[in-house]
Amino acid sequence: MSGGQTASADFVVLGAGPAGLGAAFRLASRGFRVVVLERQDRVGGLAGSFEVAGQRVDHGSHRLHPSTPSEILGLLQSRLGDELQQRTRCGRIRIMGRWLPFPPDPLTTVRSLPPGFLARAALSAATATLRPRRDRSFAEYVSTGLGRVMGEAFYFPYGRKIWGVDPELLSGDQARRRISADTPWKLIRRVTTGRKGAGRFFYYPAGGFGRIPETLAEAAEEAGAYIRLSTAVTGIEFGDSSVTVTTSNGDTVEAWQVWSTIPLTGLARIAAPISRDPVPLVDQLEYRAMILVYLAVPADRYTPFDAHYFPEPDIPMTRVSEPKNYRSGPDPPGITVLCAELPCSQTEPVWEWSPKDLSDLVADSLGRCGLDRPQPVEVAVRRIGHAYPVYRIGHEPVLDSLIGWTDRRSRLVTFGRQGLFAHDNTHHALAMAWAAADATDPDGALRRSEWEASRRAFASHVVED
Repeated sequence: MSGGQTASADFVVLGAGPAGLGAAFRLASRGFRVVVLERQDRVGGLAGSFEVAGQRVDHGSHRLHPSTPSEILGLLQSRLGDELQQRTRCGRIRIMGRWLPFPPDPLTTVRSLPPGFLARAALSAATATLRPRRDRSFAEYVSTGLGRVMGEAFYFPYGRKIWGVDPELLSGDQARRRISADTPWKLIRRVTTGRKGAGRFFYYPAGGFGRIPETLAEAAEEAGAYIRLSTAVTGIEFGDSSVTVTTSNGDTVEAWQVWSTIPLTGLARIAAPISRDPVPLVDQLEYRAMILVYLAVPADRYTPFDAHYFPEPDIPMTRVSEPKNYRSGPDPPGITVLCAELPCSQTEPVWEWSPKDLSDLVADSLGRCGLDRPQPVEVAVRRIGHAYPVYRIGHEPVLDSLIGWTDRRSRLVTFGRQGLFAHDNTHHALAMAWAAADATDPDGALRRSEWEASRRAFASHVVED
């Protein structure tokens, strides 16, 4: 297709990330004609991989968690074979100028943190358990669950860095979706089992996390799906018996249904004229941007850790990962790549900084943390405009209205992390794809009540670190 041609399909899937590719595979495996449209020149979206200094790197830190549904994990294991490795987690977190292992262990935690802080935190947490739980704001949720001391020491500064909003102004739903150990008892259980529980390991492909969406794309194409890369969607028109999708080169695809995994705000702009209902709501939802800075360092390993976490406000990064430590693979010797994550707004000056300035910022910050100041031989930068959805207090009616707008279109389904304005893990996104496909009848009709029940279950997901 090119230059104003029209194709037909049963389903058009927007976006070739894990959710879109998973849905395409499941639908095509059942005999449906599926076309996937992806504006980038490769599959994977933010779960994709690319090369820096001869090494495959990811868009930040990605892992496939053991809680991945068995059917999905089984598919990936069968197709990737030994390439999908089970790895032991080996990270650390910097709190109050001290390094703690992550996942945590009780002995190191007690030995490393100041006794006075531990006593205050314990008293604050105990006091919190005696008070009614409040959850209107992020600050309330943490303070009445884990205590104010833990909030001020870790959760509040980390929240400000990630979302760029004071915890008093963030919705409590932001905390609920991000904090799994949200009571003293859950936190104690996590610390005491951190080195022994399911969180101690993860799955990761030797060729980078992007091998997961690449494998799903291969499976989808083998099942009959057609994946078009470098193809942006510019318009969607809903008819009585079909949907017409227009692309940036003037081609169109006519289908029974459109399944979208692109950002919900972008979908509303594409699929509705300015005068129609969803567009005025779009500007009331906000995303936090992210700059990824990759430093190629001339060493076999920078540290033995897979990831370093930085909740402290004086360090601009939230996390620095070393992809080479996520896997046992054919990486070139004598060089390793660090990936630093810098949340920001697209209106901040740092968004326009040069690679050299960003590299110096990361290197200087690592040096201030007591690590060797990296001397990179190569620097790469990726800028992500839609990294994290921001849940301000009062966002719920706006989000509900946008989701309601999609629900009123019987030929439209929106799902996945971006499609539902959610910050979920890859296995959550894949589970959504499987659930949507499983709720589809042989004639292509979606059993809406079943899908909506699944979507309500997805809303209870808590992001796994």
